[in-house]
Amino acid sequence: MSPSADEPHEAWGVLNPGGVRGPDGTLHLFPRLIAEGNYSRIGHARVLFEHDRPVGVERLGVALEPHEPYEVSAGGGGIEDPRVVYVPLLERYVMTYTAFVPYEPKIAVAVSRDLQTWERLGVLRYSEAKAARAIQLVGNKDASFFPEPVLDPHGVRSFAILHRPTARVRLRFGDKELIMPPGGHEKRERIWISYVPVHAVMADIANLIAVGGHEPLLAPQAPWEAIKLGGGAPPVRIPSGWLLTYHGVSPINEHLQYSMGIAILDAQRPTRVLYRTPLPVLEPETEYERNGLTSNVVFPSATDVRNSARDIIDVYYGAADRVIAAVRVTLPSELLSNTFQ
Repeated sequence: MSPSADEPHEAWGVLNPGGVRGPDGTLHLFPRLIAEGNYSRIGHARVLFEHDRPVGVERLGVALEPHEPYEVSAGGGGIEDPRVVYVPLLERYVMTYTAFVPYEPKIAVAVSRDLQTWERLGVLRYSEAKAARAIQLVGNKDASFFPEPVLDPHGVRSFAILHRPTARVRLRFGDKELIMPPGGHEKRERIWISYVPVHAVMADIANLIAVGGHEPLLAPQAPWEAIKLGGGAPPVRIPSGWLLTYHGVSPINEHLQYSMGIAILDAQRPTRVLYRTPLPVLEPETEYERNGLTSNVVFPSATDVRNSARDIIDVYYGAADRVIAAVRVTLPSELLSNTFQ
């Protein structure tokens, strides 16, 4: 998917889509649409296939237009980078997205029964002690829910959300701005996981945004993710656990490069990381990945399982913050085994 000259909403790019299969098997994408002035909306499109390969999209309009106070203000704003997952227990599609109002991005949640009408639940609320206070102060991005419950740190069956707090606090004093680290030793951004008990959400779906039990999940480790890392598409269940695509950022020739890696998380306690790729599985190589609004970026945000064995998965990603591309990943058998450790 590339920006259309006939669509002013797309003047600066279409990128970083959420994606999910609908009840009739149609693959829906929810791309970030960037209008002039870096103002973003969340669009809606249907993926077109030829001989089992995605080849383009049919535009279906705008899914979410910024209008809430946490999405837009006199100083600007917008909504961006959605992830979408179907949660059978809730009988709803759950969309997480970034509400980018000055001066820090926040994670917001919306739900739908039909992928057409979305009900906003609001911005994530964090509970519990020191970790919550630190997370409340900073911005947050790259969030996605697991489609099925897992166990929280206390063994409670819970819905879990991945997210990536930023490593700075931005404060405003009149016409001056102060940026500082949030404190402690956290200097490089990493993926965290938080939880909300299933019983609380089943009692009132509004509780889906009240998360606690915050735990760090993945931190920068290899050179290709040396600066920071963040979530990709929502986790996908495979026999050995949860398959997670994520992005890592590294310095390349005085610039930043975004690449894609894969991790496998334990099925019940996803903070137990069973495997992570030592090298990226996808790096910016093509012209459309290397040159755009932001150069040298591949940013995974949606997946589509292509067969019953769940070993072939299409990953949809933003390329150079300008277009949407897809890559087909074939998982080796040793990563699929339900005895994999």
